[in-house]
Amino acid sequence: MRPDPTQYPSYFEPYISKTEGDDIHSLLSLSVESLKSFLLSIPEAKAGFAYAPGKWTVKQVLQHCIDTERIFAYRALCIARGETQPLPGFDEKLYAANVNVENKSLQSLKDEMLLVRQSAVMLFSNLTNTELDRTGTVGGNALTPLALGFLIAGHWLHHQSILTSRYGL
Repeated sequence: MRPDPTQYPSYFEPYISKTEGDDIHSLLSLSVESLKSFLLSIPEAKAGFAYAPGKWTVKQVLQHCIDTERIFAYRALCIARGETQPLPGFDEKLYAANVNVENKSLQSLKDEMLLVRQSAVMLFSNLTNTELDRTGTVGGNALTPLALGFLIAGHWLHHQSILTSRYGL
């Protein structure tokens, strides 16, 4: 089943619309190989490349995707387990400004991204339909673990598209 638009804020629609299929378990499981293939294709020479002044480097984009995927998975876990406390939003620009990717190798970021995705696959593989359909509050908006699973996949697809079109990867 795909998430209903009432299960997530409308600003997430561009990410969710990038995904295909109706089965979150298959979507995430099948995404691992394509993610791995794309990560392997990123050359070391592009690690510090930004397509315009003030834009993130390839390494910063990867770090952003790692951070975002971890946050989405954490939110899904909290809501699936019945958390009733509202969860905070996050400011991706603040997170990016407070991490030093210069101390990280491109390979370590690729490895971490793949591990974070594999962790999400494991998390979602054990969530029941009841858990996937629970509604929580994130940043003042209703959100379900099902929607967050599709967001995990769609957010990466969004950035993969940007890395391909604007960064020449």
